[in-house]
Amino acid sequence: MGCLMNDFDRAPHILVSGGGIAGLALALQLVRSGVRTTVVERADAPRPGGQAVDLRGASREVAERMGIMPGVDRFRVHEEGMSYVDGEGNVFGRMSMADFDGEGAVAEIEIARGDLAQVLLDALQSAADAAPGLLDLRFGDRIVALTQDPTGVDVSFEHGYEERFDVVVGADGVHSATRRLAFGPEEQFATYLGGYAAFFTMPTPADLEEGWFAMRFVPGATFGIRPDREPATSKAILTFRMDRDPSLRGDRAGQEALIRERIAGAGWHAPAVLEALAAASDLYFDELVRIDVPDVANGRVVLLGDAASCGSPMTGQGTATALIGAYLLAARIAATPDDLTGALRRYSADIAPFAETGKQIPGGGIKRMVPATRFEAAMSRALTRVMFSRAALPLVRRMFSGGTSLPLPEVAVPVA
Repeated sequence: MGCLMNDFDRAPHILVSGGGIAGLALALQLVRSGVRTTVVERADAPRPGGQAVDLRGASREVAERMGIMPGVDRFRVHEEGMSYVDGEGNVFGRMSMADFDGEGAVAEIEIARGDLAQVLLDALQSAADAAPGLLDLRFGDRIVALTQDPTGVDVSFEHGYEERFDVVVGADGVHSATRRLAFGPEEQFATYLGGYAAFFTMPTPADLEEGWFAMRFVPGATFGIRPDREPATSKAILTFRMDRDPSLRGDRAGQEALIRERIAGAGWHAPAVLEALAAASDLYFDELVRIDVPDVANGRVVLLGDAASCGSPMTGQGTATALIGAYLLAARIAATPDDLTGALRRYSADIAPFAETGKQIPGGGIKRMVPATRFEAAMSRALTRVMFSRAALPLVRRMFSGGTSLPLPEVAVPVA
């Protein structure tokens, strides 16, 4: 294992708020570089499940450079592509992975978010075992206050203690508390995109076409069933077009009621989706928002992943941008440990083009993805037939070419 820093005493101490993919990837590269790292995650344990995420372009290159591809390969989800079905389950459009060379809605490499987090956590624990004293991984805690000065950041935690760090990284998601504390209220950076997304694990229906992510349009909603790593289970994926309703946040009963209202009587496998909903232990439900932070570095506090930039799950680019950002941020910190504010500024410039293109939603956003009326649903079916015809394939391929194909900046990084 290569190492950019060998002097433990001069190594900075970095606090990473958030133990998801962005935070774990950053911690992995920091520890490999000889940087003291504390990760604090408010959940009591790593979160399993989650929908499939993809690695392509620059994010795949990052995964390869980080040496995590063998772990990713063990957990890959087999997907042939995306299909669109009517109420009887008849397919009227297909976007195959092969036709898009792995650059369409479904990539060549797909892995459940929870599985990718576990791959990163396993690699992080191995790196920490090889470099004792560099990693402090804390679950069940969170930042409640921070104050920075030119030489560091004083941080207060929920459990009552205080510590000082050289840098604080907010990798704590769309509703980042770190961003709120250091940059300002969420309303300054969040734009509501006109709907909500939900997903959860469900038993695989017996007649579901193997390997295909099937989607159904209905007025006010789009719902689908996506393959999981285990054939016996699948992921239900739902998107709703509606006005913002703040009362839904944290209200499981209200969320379930909305889902039932929107897809009851929708045909296809709607009854199976609703039957699985009540028992789902991994229901994710949140509003679709775009996060724009013009400069993700503020002194000795910096943002990473969805806390810094997010185009919502509709982009399919959140995980890719998080991995790329973690890789670049760790490299900048490790390369100039005596100029941390400069390192954060350089990272902010590095990630900006990836973040901007990663927020672009292919296909026109929620108004294209979720029809509002029966007429619009019929038009969506007709347009889908045209879009995924052989004649339109070159145009649609260009729609799905995104920022993850940008070249990575030249940075010095440790070797796994």
